[in-house]
Amino acid sequence: MKLLIGIKLFFYFFVISVLVAVSGCASFGERQLKIRNYFEQGRIETAQKELDKSLKKKRRSEIDLLKLNQSIVKLCSGNPREAEKLLREVRNSFDENERERAINIAEKAVSMLADDNAVSYAGEDYEKVLIRVFLALSNLMYDGTDAPAYALQIGQKQNEIIQNGTVKDPNNEHKTLNLKAESYRQVAIGPYLIGAMQEETLRNYDDVTKAYATVCNWEPDFVQGQRDLERARTGFHSAPGHGVVYVFGLVGAGPYKLQQNCEVLQAAQFWITLSLAMSSQRPIIPDFAPVMIPVVVRPYEVVPSLTVSIDGKWSAQTETLTDIGRMAEEQFEAVKPQIIARAVIRRSLKKGIMYGSKEMMDANPWISLAMELGGFLWETLETADTRCWNLLPAEIQAARIEVPAGKHRLSLQSSGQVFSLSADGYRRSPSSTRLGKEHSRTIQVDAGRNTYVLANFPTNNLIGQIVVSNENDDNNDNENENSSPE
Repeated sequence: MKLLIGIKLFFYFFVISVLVAVSGCASFGERQLKIRNYFEQGRIETAQKELDKSLKKKRRSEIDLLKLNQSIVKLCSGNPREAEKLLREVRNSFDENERERAINIAEKAVSMLADDNAVSYAGEDYEKVLIRVFLALSNLMYDGTDAPAYALQIGQKQNEIIQNGTVKDPNNEHKTLNLKAESYRQVAIGPYLIGAMQEETLRNYDDVTKAYATVCNWEPDFVQGQRDLERARTGFHSAPGHGVVYVFGLVGAGPYKLQQNCEVLQAAQFWITLSLAMSSQRPIIPDFAPVMIPVVVRPYEVVPSLTVSIDGKWSAQTETLTDIGRMAEEQFEAVKPQIIARAVIRRSLKKGIMYGSKEMMDANPWISLAMELGGFLWETLETADTRCWNLLPAEIQAARIEVPAGKHRLSLQSSGQVFSLSADGYRRSPSSTRLGKEHSRTIQVDAGRNTYVLANFPTNNLIGQIVVSNENDDNNDNENENSSPE
């Protein structure tokens, strides 16, 4: 009878291990690395085909992330309307998953028996904010009617995330802690877009001044912000017969997640099981199974800027408005203790189930050994949750240029940047080193109006095309030149 119970329990452990193997093994980050490589190589059509293939597999937990990657491909391919549609779908899905996640006990229970991939993905906090950022940029590139509302949502979502991060202080029940308020950097692109769009109306310059003052406060190294603030205080948009060109550069290869063994936890569990083996009357194999956790990877520490030329003459250098890589890294460090805590609880629960089962059936040495091996396999097949929006840029950069109304030749070229240390991190000082090819297109600038330009440079060359806000079907002569292949 006991032998039969032992065989059933071992079969139970084996089935769980197989289920985990089927659902995991290769992490999301590893599976999607090929698409990321195609994209960065400029093989944008190939990247789109691979995304379509992945979507056909209908992995429920990955569909939203694949749509987010598709939105970046659509945006830099000159289809901002479709990009906005995809972003809206994911924004709504993440909001729904976020609400359900708080009450979905079944998912939490399954995640303790498998790994964090079993829980519906509601997005990392920085991804939830950046969805609103790219909604604003996408809408601005073809219509602009909803862009002000999206820009307001950027700050609203970040404030909501920070407010929901308040927890009780474990050392003092009468106090609360909010690590997110201390660790989460405010995103300056929201008020910057609000200021730029409001300034064009030539009304409510108090609101414009307030928006640019917020930009200067949140992103003090953004030198353009100080010039914008001084201009807003005078109520001046542009000289008569002139318009303004805003260039937004999606620059550098953005952050992504990979799984890594947490050696501290692995060593701790080894010594714990070794101690149990020495004191137990039953055979126990010291546990050396890896404890996989996700880590955020920033591919390049030095991110170039873009040199902007109008009609062959140097006009501006883009500056960092939002450092996405640093944003992801800082926010990950803030939640990392929670990730490790879940890993500890999950591993302890699995061991508790295994050892409890052995005690319940009074297993003989051979059955005990078989259950130990089953438990080891169960733990080894855990996969870190590396789901993430992995086609994001490293930075969103911006430049503002005032030019006479009419048609102009706009050129963009990747230029080197040199880092000099400052008290709060990385103070950038752009150099004049040209790194990549020059990419050009014709743009139309209207008097007293803004023209918005967006370009994606994950490497030193343009991916897709230079997207311009006021282009339409009759503007077929405004074609990109020197674009990246495929």
